[in-house]
Formats: sequence, C-alpha cells, structure tokens
Amino acid sequence: SLDRLGPEDWQRNRRIRVRALTEDPDAFGSLLADARKLTEHGWRDRLARTDMTTFVATTKEGLDIGLIVGAPYDEAAGLFSMWVAADARKCGIGGVLVDAVIAWARAAGHPRLFLDVGDDNLAAIALYASRGFEPTGQTARLDPPRDHITEHQRVLILPS
Repeated sequence: SLDRLGPEDWQRNRRIRVRALTEDPDAFGSLLADARKLTEHGWRDRLARTDMTTFVATTKEGLDIGLIVGAPYDEAAGLFSMWVAADARKCGIGGVLVDAVIAWARAAGHPRLFLDVGDDNLAAIALYASRGFEPTGQTARLDPPRDHITEHQRVLILPS
C-alpha cells in the first residue's frame, strides 16, 4: 500500500530515510550523517509543509519498502529521495511511488516535474523514461566525498 506521511509519522520517515541512505548512499545527494543530525522538530517540520509531500510504500505485512518526496523545485516541482528496498525492486513499487508524486504535482498545478538521477542508475533512468521524463541536458557531480558520481536532470511536462 501507499501512505502519505504527516508530522506524526516523523519516526517512520526517519527510519526509512536512514535505511535508504545506509543501503544505497550513492543514490542520493544528501548524506546519512545529515539525516542523523536532523532533530525530531526538523523531521516533523518537513512532514508538516503544505508545499511538499512524502509517500512510503509498504508490504501487506506493514513493512516500509519504498520512499519518495515531492517538493518545490525552482518555479516547478521536484521528485526527490526516490528509493525502493533491494529485495522489493522490479515489482512495480517504484512506478507506484513515481506515479503518486506525478499526481501530487499535477493536483498542485505545477507545470513541470524535475528530478536528478545518477548516470549509472540504469533501472531508475528506465523507470523515469517509462513515465515520460526526458533529459534536460543539465548534468552535475555530487559533492565530495562522492564527487565521482555524475547525474543528469530530467523533466516531465505536466499538461494543465
């Protein structure tokens, strides 16, 4: 199932975000150390923001296996923190998460939805392409100590 988190879910959000950053650190721009420094107030504030959303995918048994965030990105929306647990990949969960953020961005009236993805993350690139995300031509490197990782930006035009 898919749950949209609120401020009361801050511990759950922290748990899955720390797990994602621990298991797949090179998939994210932020670092595990930064997530560990965030206070309860910081986690609650993120989940209380009305201009962003966090979804978590769970198994039938209630285990959290996926995470995604939709938030402002310049004059548009951004897709952030996309992660699916290794043992739950290739089952369609990533698509459900991406579709949830696309629907959120459309409902909020955003004209475009941007994301950044690692150039070596072929599974994620294929998923985003299957949803209509196109490369913008913008590229970047992650900050040290992961400056060996290159990523590129993609955009989905959201018809009004």
